[in-house]
Amino acid sequence: MTDQIEVSWVPEHHRYELRDAGKRIGMTLYRPQEKGEVYAFDHTEVDEGYSGLGLASRLVTFALDDVRSRGVKIRPYCPYVRAFLRRHPEYRDLVADGFVAPED
Repeated sequence: MTDQIEVSWVPEHHRYELRDAGKRIGMTLYRPQEKGEVYAFDHTEVDEGYSGLGLASRLVTFALDDVRSRGVKIRPYCPYVRAFLRRHPEYRDLVADGFVAPED
């Protein structure tokens, strides 16, 4: 079921999306800051019918790999992105200097 789900960057809407047969089924939203050198990730969601399939992790992995390739840093305000960073320390270098995460 998840093999056909696509992940893409949609810069005009400041988000990364999950799509199944063209239908958006999830996204992670960001706000560009500091002239686009930092993305503040605010929210991640996956439609209820697709929960439990690892799609949020796949989406955030794609987003963070893309951010890294662009030389951008992040501010993880989104609780899911913060939790992802705790589980995946290999991405912590992307967090902007001086960022203090709010309590979950």
